[in-house]
Amino acid sequence: MSYIHGYDPETLREKIDQRQCKARLEEIGEQRSLPALLERVWLLKVLDRLEDALVISEQSVRVARMAGTRRDLLRSRILHASVQQARGAYAAAEHELTTCAEEAEGQNWAAIAAFAYQHRGKVRFDAGDFDDARMDFKRALFLRQESGATDEQLESSLLAIDAADRRRAQTSVAS
Repeated sequence: MSYIHGYDPETLREKIDQRQCKARLEEIGEQRSLPALLERVWLLKVLDRLEDALVISEQSVRVARMAGTRRDLLRSRILHASVQQARGAYAAAEHELTTCAEEAEGQNWAAIAAFAYQHRGKVRFDAGDFDDARMDFKRALFLRQESGATDEQLESSLLAIDAADRRRAQTSVAS
């Protein structure tokens, strides 16, 4: 079941059903498996419980380092960076996402690299760097196409490119 019902075209934030997300968070409870931790992080983040999300995201990175695969670790780090972004720590999030994207591309893990680029684009978008955000979204789109991503994933990249283009145009008109 997807808890994402689209994306806000102005902020690129996920549109969610708060009730569904809260119910799922309660259902997961205190489970400590890596998939449960990652899901808890995401749910806490979209419910704007950022301090809790940060603590659990740090725990998920530790668990992935100890017991997961390199792919698990990258996914955990990307999600941790998205929490940093939501907290306004753009430089830290961008740095983490850059290293994750480079490692994923070096391993030819196109889907994970696309995930990292999409999130780095969102960080740059939030920071007002619409040109670089657009480049990241385009890179994510290319990698998603290459890896056979779902239509929803492709659509989210296309929406992000369009949002970056609109913001670039608004910024150049205002100058």
